[in-house]
Amino acid sequence: MALVTLATCALNQWSLDFEGNLRRIKESIVKAKAAGATLRVGPELEIPGYGCLDHFLENEVYENSWDSLYSILTDASLHGIMIDVGLPLLHRNCRYNARAIILNGKILCLRPKLYLANDGNFREMRFFTPWNRPRHVEQYYLPPRIQRHQGCRQVPIGDVVLSTIDTCLAAETCEELFTPNSPHINMGLNGVEIFTNSSGSHHSLRKLDERIALIQEATRKNGGVYLYSNQLGCDGDRLYYDGCAMIFVNGDIVGQSSQFSLNEVEVVVATVDLEKVRAHRFAPSRGLQAVAVPEYQRIEVDYSLSQDNLDLDTPQSPTAPRPARYHLPEEEIALGPACWLWDYLRRSKAAGFFVPLSGGIDSCATATIVYSMCRLVISAIKEGNEQVIKDVKRIAAYTSEIPETPEELCNQIFYTCYMGMEKQSSKETRDRAKNLSDRIGSYHTDVNIDDVFNSTTNILTQATGFQPKFKVHGGSQTSNLALQNIQARSRMVIAYYFAQELCEVRKRPGGGSLLVLGSSNVDECLRGYLTKYDCSSADINPIGSISKVDLKRFIGWASTEFEMPILGEFLDATPTAELEPITADYVQSDEVDMQMSYQELSRFGTLRKVDHLGPYGMFLRLLEEWGGVGKLSPREIAHKVKLFFHFYQINRHKQTVATPAYHAESYSPDDHRFDLRPFLYPPGFESWSFKKIDERVEALEQRQKRQDAAKGLK
Repeated sequence: MALVTLATCALNQWSLDFEGNLRRIKESIVKAKAAGATLRVGPELEIPGYGCLDHFLENEVYENSWDSLYSILTDASLHGIMIDVGLPLLHRNCRYNARAIILNGKILCLRPKLYLANDGNFREMRFFTPWNRPRHVEQYYLPPRIQRHQGCRQVPIGDVVLSTIDTCLAAETCEELFTPNSPHINMGLNGVEIFTNSSGSHHSLRKLDERIALIQEATRKNGGVYLYSNQLGCDGDRLYYDGCAMIFVNGDIVGQSSQFSLNEVEVVVATVDLEKVRAHRFAPSRGLQAVAVPEYQRIEVDYSLSQDNLDLDTPQSPTAPRPARYHLPEEEIALGPACWLWDYLRRSKAAGFFVPLSGGIDSCATATIVYSMCRLVISAIKEGNEQVIKDVKRIAAYTSEIPETPEELCNQIFYTCYMGMEKQSSKETRDRAKNLSDRIGSYHTDVNIDDVFNSTTNILTQATGFQPKFKVHGGSQTSNLALQNIQARSRMVIAYYFAQELCEVRKRPGGGSLLVLGSSNVDECLRGYLTKYDCSSADINPIGSISKVDLKRFIGWASTEFEMPILGEFLDATPTAELEPITADYVQSDEVDMQMSYQELSRFGTLRKVDHLGPYGMFLRLLEEWGGVGKLSPREIAHKVKLFFHFYQINRHKQTVATPAYHAESYSPDDHRFDLRPFLYPPGFESWSFKKIDERVEALEQRQKRQDAAKGLK
């Protein structure tokens, strides 16, 4: 056997937190060494943090990164292990996302990223230049201080592989795994046995499956050991990096860290047998390809990753394979946004969260996620997590004792408020809000906003003499919407007022204000079924990129897993904004107002964003999915598609000011970075495509008439 002990890690880095990032990097290296590892791999751009965005255009970030690397190089406690660490580099006045491979205080080589992530949430080509020269190597001129320490002026930079005494290893970075012709293919054919992948991959529902499948396929077909490292936590943006560092051998997982965790440093260690890799690569067809691939330049390293098993006090054996660990989408919603909220709360130095609790399922889901966060925090405290304990002592300031239950923590840091109106709000929604608050322990207030509403409407009447009325009272559609919007926007103003004052009301030591959480889901954002600058306007929104369909599944799951039967009442209730007066024969309904179901909205969203379909293309696709005998007619499908795009078009401007939301769904309409579309559409956008839809519907109906007539003749 040729046994090698390897380590990869997940680090909760924070953009531009050079001191904290360096501390976590060093801690991971020390833990890897203590576990007997001879190689440690870290996340992408771990020194400055992955999400620096336009700060990567500032030279200071590169200088600070070299300062951190110098601290690693000169720390003797980190010697005796090969270290793969990520940082940005300036080379020939170009910026690169790179890896530094170091050993015993010396840089062996620098490996820049070949292919950059540049879609969806990623804009790496805005900051960096892709190396895009496979197997090309040149010399990098080190900063003067590093030159003096290194004892030379230059080190190799490029797409290299490293030959140690006993094996061969090479690095690829994040996006390169997802490209069709990934570097590991030719690297493996060139004899590389250990691959490292340093990643800054954010959480998205059901995304881990894809990562695992890609690495399993790469190592099962190519053979080899694959170390995947990832960032963990909220590093200052709307993304949550979900960790899950992993080690694979020939398609089998032998190590996997948690996907969602409040830990700042997680290290995964496994002992692997390189002979298994060599035996896996027996096929003659592989040999035929291997002798034909272009050659890589090798860096010779006088170092052995393996250890003689006879010299060890305790004989080693390879780490046994284990099944991959996945979370259900419902669990992902419970854990991902909760971890993101905790990082945001502790790093923003706010006193807690405030949620306008309406009695509906969206604000219920937001409140339940905050409760899930409190559960995770209490669990981490019981496990002895020192950082969590330190943060809780600062945030939960009402008592000197650390809260012992999620409900106790909720009462200190979570504030909810029901803002009702005499004629629009029902007793059922008011009771549901109160009962949910009682169950999770939040500090709850209940207010009526009729005075604010009446005062605002009277301003127009006093100025013009016009008295607007709701539709159910004989008013116009314009007045009906205007009166609804006054209520919605008043709630936003009151929410921020309460968020600033409630800590003072409760005499919180040190004062402080609360972060206001939004509760609009991805489908309502997509359709524009929300009031601009209402309660959807907040500081952050944990559910803004989660579909109503998934939120319902989450609430159903949480009702059992969290022992919260009260959640069943929210699932059974008809979704309603409660902005119109309730009468004997009328109660406002969201799906009636939208003229489409949440299930349909979810499908529209996926076809628009993920499948890149416009109105006509979506109509053709839905003809296959929704059409046919006993299903929707072409004209009905056409009506739904045109209705969706009409409302999407006229409401697109709302997304330009949408609350920053946790990214979780691939069809999110987030205008800030993920979904870049115009917000002023020309009328021709819909009329041209709609005309083609109408022509197709007419042709299909004429064909159906001819078929029916032919059947009649028979």
